[in-house]
Amino acid sequence: MSDPIEAKLAELGLDLPAAAAPVAAYVPVVVAGGLAHVSGQVPFDAGGELMKGRAGENRDLDYAQAAAQRCALMILAQLKAALGDLGRVRRVVKLGVFVNSAADFTDQPKVANGASELMVALFGDAGRHARSAVGVPALPLGVVVEIDAVVAID
Repeated sequence: MSDPIEAKLAELGLDLPAAAAPVAAYVPVVVAGGLAHVSGQVPFDAGGELMKGRAGENRDLDYAQAAAQRCALMILAQLKAALGDLGRVRRVVKLGVFVNSAADFTDQPKVANGASELMVALFGDAGRHARSAVGVPALPLGVVVEIDAVVAID
């Protein structure tokens, strides 16, 4: 495997999914000024099913963290589709993490770690990023997490 990021994914027992098609009037990635802006990505499990639910209501922290990791994988898939090569990634600048949360659920930062920790595992210090992690009452398609990204590229 020639792509070092995909090799690291394989070492972690993870595969890069196929980039999902947009479900509305937007594009998955816009490149401008040396940055790739990745539209919000939703989680699909390894079988291709959407990971739905509400953290703190019918989904626990572990499920939501796994969903966040799956969103991060989809971000990488979108970047590969747009850039042709994940080797063009220089730095993960920011992740915006939206968690479909019950009113009393306050572990959104822990959910977001599912994505953040993967970025650091793959890119090292260049994977450390700014982040927001917020709870929302609903997300598109009923998913438990949605994540967007800003990534510095060559």
